[in-house]
Amino acid sequence: MAEAAIQTGDPAAASDLRHYSGVERAAVLMMLVGEEEAAAILQKLEPDEVRELGKAMFAVADVSEAEVETVLDDFVDKARERTTIGFDPRPKIESMMNKALGPVKAESVLTRIIPAQDAGALDLLAWLDAGDIAQMIEKEHPQIAAVLIANLDPAVGAKVLELLPDTVQPDVLHRIAKLGPITAEAMDALRAMLAKRISTGGGGGAGLMLGGTREAAKILQSARKATEQRVMPKLAKIDRDVARAIEEAMFVFENLLDLDDKNLGTLIRNVDGDILVRALKGVDEPTRNRFLGCMSSRAADQIRDELESRGPMRLSEVLEAQKAMIQVARTLAKDGTIMMGGGDDDYV
Repeated sequence: MAEAAIQTGDPAAASDLRHYSGVERAAVLMMLVGEEEAAAILQKLEPDEVRELGKAMFAVADVSEAEVETVLDDFVDKARERTTIGFDPRPKIESMMNKALGPVKAESVLTRIIPAQDAGALDLLAWLDAGDIAQMIEKEHPQIAAVLIANLDPAVGAKVLELLPDTVQPDVLHRIAKLGPITAEAMDALRAMLAKRISTGGGGGAGLMLGGTREAAKILQSARKATEQRVMPKLAKIDRDVARAIEEAMFVFENLLDLDDKNLGTLIRNVDGDILVRALKGVDEPTRNRFLGCMSSRAADQIRDELESRGPMRLSEVLEAQKAMIQVARTLAKDGTIMMGGGDDDYV
């Protein structure tokens, strides 16, 4: 997507730029356009694309004017009026990231893309494999483990969690779910610990908002199903409310669309008609048709008639009905009546 934004259509220019990747050319444009325009572009990208483009923006910060002319051609005059790129790019990148993503998401992205000499010890975790990280923190306090895992991509965090001792995993997941603002002093202490363990310095920095129920849910979703089945019952004994919140975050109404037609049809037959109508009242037409397509023509027509005859409905009623459907799905899945997921251990 980023590369497509700056195609010039000039074959000669393209050949001159063989040493530039598409994302680096996009990064040059991002560094030259206004922050509002850059933020608007960033908002349309996926998280991985934002991180990749952010890294490239740091990489092209010292691009020469001749290279800019080659890459952007007829944009160079306008670019000269705005800025050159031979300066510290961090303030501009931070500003556009904040405008595009908001302070919390922007901070999360920036901590992963700022060059190592600026980022400090926490960013070096991205260069370590899960085994190294798990070995480094397995004897640390669970709170330290929780903060570090919350700072990782969910897939990596899941691997680290799985490599920790079984007795520690529920406590660490509980702490991830309960994390909130982390003070600068606490972050400095973590950096000091990492600096000692991986022989690098750690700088200061503002506190980050890490963890939370959704982050814990993402980590657990990325883990093997066997890990979830082992950890969640133990977590429920530690904190039933947190365990319930994580379960709710892991399984939302849209997940029902992952059921194949046979299993979705079984679910629908086990849901009260009134609940089904209220649940479908708040979804878009394609989603509604997906459900109705798993019913007989007569039953689907009856639901459509009921939906049309009902007036506006409160959002709270719709959400309540959708939660009821989710609960039925969980019960059926636990009983083995329906199956959700495509992998060997993706059973719910």
